[in-house]
Amino acid sequence: MRASRLLSVVLLLQDRGRLTAQQIATELDVSIRTVYRDIEALGEAGVPVYAEMGANGGYQLVDGYRTRLTGLTPREAGSIFLAGVPSAAAELGLGAVLTTAELKLKAALPARLNRHADEIRDRFHLDPAGWFRETESHPHLAALAGAVWNRRRVRMGYRRWREPREVQRTVEPLGIVLKAGVWYFLAGVDGDVRTYRVATILELTVLDETFDRPSDFDLAATWAEWAVDFERRLHRDEATVRFAPAALSRIPYLMTRAMARNVTDTVGPPDPDGWTTVTLPIESVRHAHAEFLRLGADVEVLAPPALREMMRSTASSMTSLYG
Repeated sequence: MRASRLLSVVLLLQDRGRLTAQQIATELDVSIRTVYRDIEALGEAGVPVYAEMGANGGYQLVDGYRTRLTGLTPREAGSIFLAGVPSAAAELGLGAVLTTAELKLKAALPARLNRHADEIRDRFHLDPAGWFRETESHPHLAALAGAVWNRRRVRMGYRRWREPREVQRTVEPLGIVLKAGVWYFLAGVDGDVRTYRVATILELTVLDETFDRPSDFDLAATWAEWAVDFERRLHRDEATVRFAPAALSRIPYLMTRAMARNVTDTVGPPDPDGWTTVTLPIESVRHAHAEFLRLGADVEVLAPPALREMMRSTASSMTSLYG
């Protein structure tokens, strides 16, 4: 671990030039005292690092000294700079590791391509979080990531939507997924694979017990299959509605993906008034009521009767409220 950190210090000084002990400590998430020891160790190992005293002082390498790592093509290195998601890495407890990896990549590139990597970061930024939602708290995410990596069972207490609300369970964490700013993890439970939302974890203990990770487990494929099944299970009911022409262009922005996709796939020819009748999946009458209200007078619910009555009652109440 220390050898990797010493290399990180050298790469930082090589990439940034002169840095103070505090700047190095912040980058590598260590104490200033640790930086002092590392600088001393580098000097003893023959790395030409020296200290410049004064208000603008700091540590730096002798001019012309460079360490170079090989094994990556420029295209591979550039793609990793493009794919980096620092906020996600930090939540997983890998912020310092990501910094070290990027420094190694930059050291592997000649000056011209090194500038190209910086240009990629200046021109492309990936923000995985969804719009219009509060950031969830994930105090157990880093520990969970360690359990996934080390194949350790965990005992957790978590909150679910049905009774009993709070449940204790021992699981075998297999992988972690970041979806639209929300963290999930997949775990083996009684021979099955289940999906949990990380934010629902109330307490978590990493056990000393290890488990054998299934040799045929594919995280990406399993997640994709679960996501499709989740949408199908979530939208258990159906509604028949009429959409005005103006509503069709707004549907992708105002309704859930499953509902919008169904409208797009099944839309037929308009009636003489220009309206289109569609049968589409809904999560529940109450949920669909909220979804369709977004379209105002550009949607008419035909079925089920309970949903039509709920829409009629709301429209009547709004008429009384606004006169």
